Amino acid sequence: KGRVEKKILQRIVQELLEMVGLSDFAKATPKQLSGGMAQRAAIARALAANPQILLLDEPFSALDTPTRSKLQTDFLKLWQSTHKTCIHVTHDIDEALILGQRIMVMQSSPGRITAIFPVPFTYPRCPDEPDFIALKKKLRDFISPVF
Repeated sequence: KGRVEKKILQRIVQELLEMVGLSDFAKATPKQLSGGMAQRAAIARALAANPQILLLDEPFSALDTPTRSKLQTDFLKLWQSTHKTCIHVTHDIDEALILGQRIMVMQSSPGRITAIFPVPFTYPRCPDEPDFIALKKKLRDFISPVF
């Protein structure tokens, strides 16, 4: 009970690798993957269990700017195709605004939510638009005194 047949498992793995753009690297070892590819593999691994909620803790923080931007776009497409509930932890305000539907600002010691900001923009989002910039400033102004 609870075991998945090998053929079904192989199909699921192939679908997930295609979803994250790694189907050509199915036989690659972790050492053979770039940082961005490793992050995409980690997202596929998390999705393999078909969770109701996906928790992403700073998934793009260690990546260079172009790779981060590409993975944010890829992740957004992935999210739009799966409609999974995602809790995305980040310290990057731009990333929160680009990907999030609601931004919850947390305070540490004790950890608690201090504010919730709805993000009313449609996807894809443009960081150069005046409304985006205004909400970014509002978030920054709110966060600054907290930290």
